[in-house]
Amino acid sequence: MNTGEAAKLLGVSPSTIQRWIKQLDLPMERNERGHYYFNEEDLDLLKKIRDQLQNGVLLHEMNPPKEKKTTRRGTIKTAETDEAFGELTAKVKALEADLHGKADSVVSYQLLQHRRELEELQSHVSELSQQIKQLQLELAEIKDGSQKEKPLVLNNGKVNRKKKNFVSSLFGL
Repeated sequence: MNTGEAAKLLGVSPSTIQRWIKQLDLPMERNERGHYYFNEEDLDLLKKIRDQLQNGVLLHEMNPPKEKKTTRRGTIKTAETDEAFGELTAKVKALEADLHGKADSVVSYQLLQHRRELEELQSHVSELSQQIKQLQLELAEIKDGSQKEKPLVLNNGKVNRKKKNFVSSLFGL
């Protein structure tokens, strides 16, 4: 019988029964969830306590029975619990394996992406270094004076000359 049922039988509240148990340090049986579970002996003891309180005896003046029962605890069904625990453990391990697999695939994708970006950067650096070498060669030729004799040639052999605007030529700008 649980605390609520015992309280109805005794005509008191469940918290009153819990208070009696705690203040009088009564060894009562508990189930696997930690709730009190009362047998006939426990109910008789609680009836005696209720009667004494109704006769005017204060709770702290009561002398509970000196014989201490060993506190009994409910047993958990180990076969079902072990099986359920095993299933839960297997599910957790499967989830962890899935998580590690997804993390590995994400890291692999990121590594490939970074490798592509690095290859693109390397090709840009190569192009830029070739352009720098070309410009250095042209600068060296200009310094040597060999470039002074040649006309400036740009794209496709055409010399681009800056043309003045007709209006600016009229006003001398």
